[in-house]
Amino acid sequence: MNDNNCKIPDAEWLIMKVLWRNSPLTTTKIIEEVSKEAKWSPKTIHTLIARLVKKEALGVDKDSGQHKFYPLVTKDECIQEETGSFVRKIYEGSIYNLVANFIHDEKMTAEEMEELKKLLDEKLK
Repeated sequence: MNDNNCKIPDAEWLIMKVLWRNSPLTTTKIIEEVSKEAKWSPKTIHTLIARLVKKEALGVDKDSGQHKFYPLVTKDECIQEETGSFVRKIYEGSIYNLVANFIHDEKMTAEEMEELKKLLDEKLK
């Protein structure tokens, strides 16, 4: 996977989320699904789809008479890339700084901290 496939701005994430839920889809169906969440013109949605194809985040099946689009990258791959980018940019690459910030600012519940502790304990084994 090319990391650039997952460098996806917020607007393009909406297109990807639609296709991660259900694919392949025609442009018409993508427009219908995206319109439930955003008030964008069909032309805007066409442009976003074209960008995602150019980035190789979406593939297109042209054999069926209608173009049908499908993801070439998984949601998990993109989440990992986005998380890594966020941690590098905001927390200077330190996961510790990220977690410490949430703990110190009390944004984590006791239950979430217990789950995090379990994950850390599993990772240490």
